[in-house]
Amino acid sequence: MPALWEEVMRDEHLIEYLQEIAKDTAFLHGVLMRTKETSNSHEVVSFAQFTLFPTRVPSTVFTQALTVQTHFNLLVDRVSLNPSFLKESLASTIKADDFTARLFNIYKQVQQEGRAQPIVLGLNRLDYMLDQSSDGVTCLKQIEINTIAVGGAGLASPTPDVHRHILKVANLLEERNHILDNNPAEGFARGLAKAWELYGSESAVVMFLVEDLQRNIYDQRFVENELWKKNIPVIRRRFGDLCRTGYLDQNRRLYVDGKEIAIVYFRNGYMPQNYTSEQSWDARLMMERSLAVKCPDISTHLAGTKKVQQELARAGVLERFFPDEPETVAKIRATFTGLYTLDMGEEGDKTVAMALANPDQYVLKPQREGGGNNIYGQEICEVLEKVKNSSERTAYILMDKIQPVPSQNYLVRPGAPVKLNECVWELGVFGVYVRKGENMAFNECVGHLMRTKSSEHADGGVAAGITALDNPLLF
Repeated sequence: MPALWEEVMRDEHLIEYLQEIAKDTAFLHGVLMRTKETSNSHEVVSFAQFTLFPTRVPSTVFTQALTVQTHFNLLVDRVSLNPSFLKESLASTIKADDFTARLFNIYKQVQQEGRAQPIVLGLNRLDYMLDQSSDGVTCLKQIEINTIAVGGAGLASPTPDVHRHILKVANLLEERNHILDNNPAEGFARGLAKAWELYGSESAVVMFLVEDLQRNIYDQRFVENELWKKNIPVIRRRFGDLCRTGYLDQNRRLYVDGKEIAIVYFRNGYMPQNYTSEQSWDARLMMERSLAVKCPDISTHLAGTKKVQQELARAGVLERFFPDEPETVAKIRATFTGLYTLDMGEEGDKTVAMALANPDQYVLKPQREGGGNNIYGQEICEVLEKVKNSSERTAYILMDKIQPVPSQNYLVRPGAPVKLNECVWELGVFGVYVRKGENMAFNECVGHLMRTKSSEHADGGVAAGITALDNPLLF
């Protein structure tokens, strides 16, 4: 760490001054969230937690993550197009996990009827950490693939300007010049705009399907406003609105409140509690059967499940999706960490025994999105002891626990003192693709999301108040 940087980090009076400026700068640039107490208020907001300084990240691993993203876009798309692979991969999971089973039943019905819409839109995020082996060697390892309700693109876009201003005030001018431009919100909007254009109706709208409680609305508003700049109309609706006013016409065009829907952009529907009634499930089926472009469609949603991620890590599986492309396979496989099945049988039994013997070396993952669902340490033993002899265990997968390289930073949180923390960081990389039929019209890496948390926290995201927005400072 450069001497001036070290001096600034230890100057308590300067840190106090910088954090005051930092909070105001976050407000000025729109790094905002609604409060827990007033989740739907248009008038009461605070800043989203962020790090006072950017975090140093090796340029080699950062470049690796960005370079492999378009290959992952293709992988997700090809998995979504492979009914036999999805059926094989999820066969045990749908017997043990009702939520995945209900999604799969919708998938089967859509497959039987035939897809109404050949346009596919994917807005993905691949999450990584820097893993350090016992001999000190570091390498980039993938945590998960996110294919539905992918967050962070909006708030990641203004965060570079916040850190640039802090570094300028701190007189860290060389570091300031190395803050990367980053605008994934605009990248997401370009993908949405391309799909809207291919849909072919200027009067049709993009519908953000949103949750009842909307703390993280500003993350979405950044993407929404980029669409309005392109003269693409956007509406925000909840499942209840679909239940009351949604319908399909004779050509399976989707209408909500009398408006034709060109794209359903899911920022909801990724957790069981999002479906508050049978009518919610009926609404999901209606959307999937419709002519509207779904982001994601039900097959892409299933392609992002933890079980599919584990199956893709098996020897020889990537080659099914990239035949005669050994370099692509090698680039993707290089990011995989150990992933293990808990299916009934000898292989799953070995996984259970392995986890019970050394629980601190693993993470137990249910088939859930949204953060805060993973199981660690002794709690792994408690869960597996209950389900080890039951097919209930197939609702989970086991993953090697990544051993990240710690760093030091200040976390700026609403209502909390700023103090120096030992932290770990996580890098998300955003990918966008649009396909019509067999033609891939758009496939890009559109930016990144850096998040940092105190080492004491195992799990949890920005919306949960655990993780702070950050920026990579490459070296």
